Amino acid sequence: MWRTLSLCTVLAAQTAAADTVVVFAAASTKTALDQIAAEFTQTTGNDVVLSFAGSSALARQITQGAPADIFISANTEWMDVVEAEGLIEDGTRRDLLGNTLVLIGSAESAASVDFADFPKALGNERIAMGMVDSVPAGIYGKAALETLGLWADIQPQVAQMDNVRSALALVALGEAPFGIVYATDALADPSVHVVAEFPTDSYPAIVYPVADITGRDSEAENAFLDYLSGPTARALFEAQGFAVLN
Repeated sequence: MWRTLSLCTVLAAQTAAADTVVVFAAASTKTALDQIAAEFTQTTGNDVVLSFAGSSALARQITQGAPADIFISANTEWMDVVEAEGLIEDGTRRDLLGNTLVLIGSAESAASVDFADFPKALGNERIAMGMVDSVPAGIYGKAALETLGLWADIQPQVAQMDNVRSALALVALGEAPFGIVYATDALADPSVHVVAEFPTDSYPAIVYPVADITGRDSEAENAFLDYLSGPTARALFEAQGFAVLN
């Protein structure tokens, strides 16, 4: 009887100790983070609620009081905006991931395209990418096209989306023959293929910072922050094509 009661007490204490971590994360991290969160929950018993969108939208929501515990941005600038508002716990910001930029095509598109010939390959069709003034993938994409001398020619045909996964979906559905996404996004959807890789010196280095947002502080969120740099998360990030930064 005593052992049964003791076991029940322990289980009840573990249940009571379980917590929920709310993570606002760049849309491009979805495939990897869904897996990482599931592993974390299985290991610790703590739940992870993931909210994915463009980094710009997430940063604005956080500065307006959205209840995020952790923020993962697809560029440093939007994390800077949150930090400037005094919303990052001291000492918790770090660079977590790196990525690269690619040109993708739909199932009907050519297997490969030379950037010099891209305006001709595009013809009168559209190219999907993130919003070029706010979504990191769009900012990087515009920079790459400008460096390659292509932006002025194809700007009128750009279909600007609210996040990179929306741009990916437009190409996957055949609504646009080409799109600019991260290499990790191209791996996440078998309906698209990489037709060209942008030279890494044609756009700023793609860095994903992570930080703990001020306000509620719990052991669970601290544990998840640590877990993101642990061996399980590293393996899952790398399997999706991310570079895990020290």
